Amino acid sequence: MVELNGKRVLVVGLARTGVATALFCAARGAHVTATDTRPENELCEAVKKLRAAGVICELRAHEDDLFLAQDLIVPSPGVPSDLPHLVAARKNGITIWSEIELASRFLSGKLIGITGANGKTTTTSLVEHILRSAGFSTILAGNIGTPLISAVEASRDDTITVAELSSFQLELTETFRPNIAVFLNLTPDHLDRHHTMEAYGRAKARIFANQTERDMAILNADDAGTTPYAPARPQVYWFSRKKRVGQGAIVKDRQIVLRIDGEEQAILRVSEIPLVGAHNWENILAAVLAAKLAGADAQKIASAVKSFAGVEHRLEFVAEIAGVRYYNDSKATNVDATQKALEAFSGRVIVILGGKDKDSDYTALRKELSERTILVLLIGSAAEKIAGQIAGSVKVERVETLERAVEHGERAARPGDIVLLAPACASFDQFENYEQRGRVFKQLVHKLIERAALSSSATTVQAGK
Repeated sequence: MVELNGKRVLVVGLARTGVATALFCAARGAHVTATDTRPENELCEAVKKLRAAGVICELRAHEDDLFLAQDLIVPSPGVPSDLPHLVAARKNGITIWSEIELASRFLSGKLIGITGANGKTTTTSLVEHILRSAGFSTILAGNIGTPLISAVEASRDDTITVAELSSFQLELTETFRPNIAVFLNLTPDHLDRHHTMEAYGRAKARIFANQTERDMAILNADDAGTTPYAPARPQVYWFSRKKRVGQGAIVKDRQIVLRIDGEEQAILRVSEIPLVGAHNWENILAAVLAAKLAGADAQKIASAVKSFAGVEHRLEFVAEIAGVRYYNDSKATNVDATQKALEAFSGRVIVILGGKDKDSDYTALRKELSERTILVLLIGSAAEKIAGQIAGSVKVERVETLERAVEHGERAARPGDIVLLAPACASFDQFENYEQRGRVFKQLVHKLIERAALSSSATTVQAGK
């Protein structure tokens, strides 16, 4: 635990995590200043809460002198660690921690941390669901919605906190240490922020940096990006849907099987998995293994997996209208996630791509698009780049907005087709976040349902005349 009373703390960025961090520090006697480049009229509610707690708010611009007058700086995940103000503060010996580093110094109980380019949200949610179903006291937190620092008050010695962790959060850790750390996969993402795959991988791998011999690390044996990061100190376990592993979880004879200390234990059949897509087998393998290592009973694990409804915005079935099925995968914010979404379907797919580019290579989508899709509908600021990189692989229409994409998708689809939102991009050009983008997509689909119902009703009235 660190002493905050009387310390000068600067919180940079006033999104959800920044606000929670500022309030946490102020409640523990710190002299807190919160800064954001946005004007006050865009931050009304946040600023009101902070000022009521005694936090000083410096808005519209970041000032050098402000950064250099602190004992501790906590940047929000969306703030680049190479921001010049942070670089200058670091050179002056000022401590800079991410919110999860600060939170971990106050958190009680056990911590399971889960990172990776894709599948984090599903795996984190499933681990927590399994453990809660098995009777453990759990908290779901991290990049999944509730900041880890907001979990501190509810944590107890018998609590297991299950946290989704992003590279942005992990890169500014110092002593952060999960008891069980899971690294799902590593594929190109956030290169606009990390610049190279090597830097991105190093940031993710910090999840293992402070683990000891008593801790456990779980990695994907099928993913060439993660295997080089297998740590030396903790006990290492692997998961694979393609091959046998010495210690971990595998798919064998169409079953999820645990191999621990030389013994094999079948958990459930893959036909009993409720989630769409073979890539979800990997998420389930990792989750089952983590839950088992945390102490869950095999029978309760199986029962919980079967009852898992999935995660909003992750290959989420929205509706079937006139034989056409609509799926929301707004969480597919990079190329690899979109590839996996497309691979989940064998029929004719109309896919909505686009948003804010993250320095991604969309040529990697050409194979899946040519084999599985009949139409790509492009939205957002990345539309031109995507169109150029996938040209010739599939029919493409630039529709600019999500609303127009849904309208065009409805007109182009026939019974048996899939209309899929899997953008391969961030959402920030047109939406606050991927959640808002997904919610808007679902609202637009439900409007189609209402319109279809009105049309059917009108036809019935006409027929009755």
